[in-house]
Amino acid sequence: MHSFMDAKLMAKLLRQGLAERNVSLSHSDCLELVARQFGLANWNILSARIDLADADMRPLVMPEGWLDASVNRDGYFGMGLDPDRRGCAMIQSTPAAYHARDAQFGSMAQIISAEPYREAAVRVACELSCRDLDGGVTMWMRIDDAQGRKLRFKNLLDRPGIAARGSEDWKGFAITLDVPATAESIYFGFLLTGRGTGWARNFTVGAAEATEALKRRRPYRFDRPTNLGFGQ
Repeated sequence: MHSFMDAKLMAKLLRQGLAERNVSLSHSDCLELVARQFGLANWNILSARIDLADADMRPLVMPEGWLDASVNRDGYFGMGLDPDRRGCAMIQSTPAAYHARDAQFGSMAQIISAEPYREAAVRVACELSCRDLDGGVTMWMRIDDAQGRKLRFKNLLDRPGIAARGSEDWKGFAITLDVPATAESIYFGFLLTGRGTGWARNFTVGAAEATEALKRRRPYRFDRPTNLGFGQ
């Protein structure tokens, strides 16, 4: 699906299609027709909107200590410090996101040593907000061993009703995971799916009681067959 950011391409395709039918229109005439398709009076108004959107898509500065953890980096998302909000990081979809065939997500993350939290638990918290988001923005955390094998993982996007969606003001999120003795690295961050903008601020990381994490952790794997007769 094309967006207004593709107006010049649409005008070019329109001109080519008309020419194949022996209808001759100039490129400027086709631009005017495309502007009307988007409900605007003329090309000058649409051009101004494109320029404004280009300014909003200016490259953002990635804050020190953070990285782009998106699996797919095909230009669907921009991320970094919000130049208009001090102390806030943001992830926003770009016009390219409207052409994504599959669900995509953008994520900012940080990697820290697991050593201070081994055989206990770690709690990561933050505040998130969003605007005009048709997907969701939430946080996640993963714990790996020295070989990069995943030991623990939680993504709050998997929990219905947790992610911020649409346009929401700041609200708090937190994840607590137990940290095995073999843990080497802790990854945490926030992610955005869909089209729109999400913000994060006030990340905190601290030790927690292991019992708190174990209560929240769902045991998918057991050392031996357990409760086969459904007696518990």
